[in-house]
Amino acid sequence: MTRESGNWRGRAFIQGGREKVRWAPHMPALAAIRWNPGLRRKYQALLAAGKPPKVALTAVMRKLVVRANALVQQDRLWTPEPPVAA
Repeated sequence: MTRESGNWRGRAFIQGGREKVRWAPHMPALAAIRWNPGLRRKYQALLAAGKPPKVALTAVMRKLVVRANALVQQDRLWTPEPPVAA
């Protein structure tokens, strides 16, 4: 959500939705930043671009959720390397 009123513009913040669902990917995102090279690069790139650490962490959390949804849709398990298209 963004804090906006008339011409005033403020910082955006994360709010709303189900708290348990928002917090569920928090620890997996921290582990991914530490152990997954691709997600670590993305996190560091966001920090280098001047994003606050919590914003960068939230972006990694979203990436994890999107990847999990793709795996469920494709009915497959996660592998370190992407599958080769046949």
